[in-house]
Amino acid sequence: MTKTNMIKLRLIALLAACCCSSAIAADTGVVLKPDQLRADAFGDAKVVGNVNKNDAVEILNKKGAWLQIKTAGKSGWVRLLTVKRNSANGNNVAGVVGVATGRSGTGKVVSTTGIRGLSAEDLKTAQFNEAETKKLESYSVTADEAKQYAASAGLSSQQIPYFQGGNQP
Repeated sequence: MTKTNMIKLRLIALLAACCCSSAIAADTGVVLKPDQLRADAFGDAKVVGNVNKNDAVEILNKKGAWLQIKTAGKSGWVRLLTVKRNSANGNNVAGVVGVATGRSGTGKVVSTTGIRGLSAEDLKTAQFNEAETKKLESYSVTADEAKQYAASAGLSSQQIPYFQGGNQP
């Protein structure tokens, strides 16, 4: 399998994991930033409590970009990117999504992704697949492993100055 095909498969698995609305089996996580617990999975739903950064939570359900969580006797809904999901090997989908979007943990970001080869119908009918999500998580590496790989491939880091503007055609 080519490297390009592997990347496409990983992106499809990530998209399927992120686009689905099905339940997540009793999983745990940690709160990345203070947020409000809501009665339902909507931004304007009634606030039923609060969570603080580093609170341990049990993930009860997932609906779109929202997670139903339980912590310290309270339960409610928070945005997906408010919680870092724990997994057996220390990797998590939220971390992958954060890297992919560059906006991990903000909880107030709507991000979209376009993937070649997938139609609107494919995206609408995407289903959560726990086995494929775990497989995707197994491909993650540490920062040191990534640096070692880059060095072995002759890659080096470069500082690129920020573009300050100018006339765009």
